[in-house]
Amino acid sequence: MVRVVKLGSPRAANEGTRIGTVRRPPRGVPKVKFAEEDWYDVWYPNLAPTVDTMKLGQGADADAAWAAFVRKYRAEMATPENDRTLDLLAALSQGANFSVGCYCEHENRCHRSVLRALLADKGAALAPPDAP
Repeated sequence: MVRVVKLGSPRAANEGTRIGTVRRPPRGVPKVKFAEEDWYDVWYPNLAPTVDTMKLGQGADADAAWAAFVRKYRAEMATPENDRTLDLLAALSQGANFSVGCYCEHENRCHRSVLRALLADKGAALAPPDAP
């Protein structure tokens, strides 16, 4: 099962490997502390929005701007490489526990909400939001 998490939050029981789908590592945290401090075990920026798209999402203060971000991020995730990664994660979720995440405080205005939907579209076994 795959969980969608806020990086840096305490890990859930049986969460498995935590994958950081962020463009940049956490600031001021030594690399050796990433897993120990519940940031992530593996950094995979391929599933993060590009810098320009990330800025679009961070500046989305209205629903129309957020919708523009979602369209652009979905287009990035539709490239063959990213689409295959989503297929792989969906398949792995059927027999292994792991998580994907970002630093944003609220999932509803974060690329991880879109990532959750993309994984669901691929048939991933998803933990419900806020699952312990």
